[in-house]
Formats: sequence, C-alpha cells, structure tokens
Amino acid sequence: QVQLVEAGGGLVQAGGSLRLSCAASGSISRINTLGWYRQVPGKQRELVAFITSDGKTNYADSVRGRFTISRNKNTVYLQMNSLKAEDTGVYYCNLNDWGPRTSWGQGTQVTVSS
Repeated sequence: QVQLVEAGGGLVQAGGSLRLSCAASGSISRINTLGWYRQVPGKQRELVAFITSDGKTNYADSVRGRFTISRNKNTVYLQMNSLKAEDTGVYYCNLNDWGPRTSWGQGTQVTVSS
C-alpha cells in the first residue's frame, strides 16, 4: 500500500505564493508520474501538473508560467506563485506507478483571497 502525505496548504492573498509538498511511502513500484490535481465543490477534479520519472513536466493552461512542479526521489513539490482567487480548491497529490496503480493523498486546502 502507498501512503501520500501532503503539506503546505493554507490561506494566502491574491498575488502571493505557496509551496505544496507530498511525500510518498510504502510499497511503491517503479514510479511513472507524480502530480497534483485540484477540486472545488460541484466540479470535477482537474489536473494541475504532473512530472514523469524522467523529469518531463506538464501543466494545465491555467497555471502554466505561474506554478512549478518538481520532484526529489519520492517527494513531489508544487511551487505556486502569482496565486489567483480561481486557484482556490483542495489540492490532491497523485502517484501512478508501474503496478499499475494510482494512489491519492488526503488533500490539502488552498484558499486565495482576492
């Protein structure tokens, strides 16, 4: 079983920054991708960014140029700059391994006040 523990959410003013982290532990097969999704009430969970095992990154259009995803071994980070009110939501860490298996974190709330 894989455990994903997220940290770093909180309340920030528009234009500010936050850094999320997610540490993966447990019986992890070879990691394919690590990523972040977010969800607001009444909407589907949406991809924010992911990073592949060889370091390639992919971003949602709405965050490209403002957010940066990075990884150090089994920990993934999301540096969020120039935050906007529409970035508000619950951010979930995601891990896909070659099990194949998908795992999710418990979610961390990000609130951006305008």
